[in-house]
Formats: sequence, C-alpha cells, structure tokens
Amino acid sequence: MAKILVTMPDAFLDKVDGLANNEQRTRSELIREALRTYMRRVSVNQSKRADENAKILENLLG
Repeated sequence: MAKILVTMPDAFLDKVDGLANNEQRTRSELIREALRTYMRRVSVNQSKRADENAKILENLLG
C-alpha cells in the first residue's frame, strides 16, 4: 500500500483525529472512506450532468 503526505491545518487535523477516535477507526481509515465517498458523489454528479447534456443535445437536434 502506498503512503502519501497530506498537509492540513492543525485545527482540521484535530477534528479528523477526534472523529476517527469517536468511530474507533484509524486516521487513515477515516480519510480513505471520506475519499471513497467523495469519489462516488463526483461520479454520480458527472453521470447526471452527462444525462442532462444528452437530453439538451437531443432536444436541439430533434
């Protein structure tokens, strides 16, 4: 597994660590899950935009 270096403000990291502690997860687990959730949301939004654009194009051409 690759390791990365991420820079963030101390106050934000404190919140991340507090949440990880409350959920009894490691910081890495919490950040991985947050990124997975973000990536799914972006993918869904891109699909919706693609569908909307296709409908617009169909209306223009139809």
